[in-house]
Amino acid sequence: MTTNNVGKLSLRTEGDRDLVMTRVFNAPRRLVFDAWTRPELLKRWLGVQNGWSMTVCEVDLKVGGGYRFVWSRPGTGNMGMRGVYREIVPGERLVSTEVFDDAWYPGEAVGTLTFVEQDGKTTVTSTMRYASKEALEAVLKTPMERGVATSYDKLEELLVSQAAA
Repeated sequence: MTTNNVGKLSLRTEGDRDLVMTRVFNAPRRLVFDAWTRPELLKRWLGVQNGWSMTVCEVDLKVGGGYRFVWSRPGTGNMGMRGVYREIVPGERLVSTEVFDDAWYPGEAVGTLTFVEQDGKTTVTSTMRYASKEALEAVLKTPMERGVATSYDKLEELLVSQAAA
């Protein structure tokens, strides 16, 4: 098991296929869950950094429904991903697949998000199970940690503004 912290984000590997990322947000889980499932909120924090913007954000939030995200950056092009929701427990848990249009790791990943609230703060744990040890190793060689940490910082800012509204 490898553990790493990037700002307020904690990352660790479990076994040879799982990447576990944890972050505590100072907001009730209802708001945090909404930020993960409502397109108008997702577009404000997920992967929008260093000139990237989310130009496509489609969410069909039901078991068997799908999502589609496309990010664009002038001079760079597009990066797209899609998946299917396998399990939804509103406010508590989301399980979905993940495949990038231009795959930078082999196979399909399955992500499990859990939302646990205590004293008005919500701990989000994202467990990504990759198709193979090689896929996990490929992901760990990218700057993914910094990107996730930056996105989660943007999410924290969004949650503060949502709580104040």
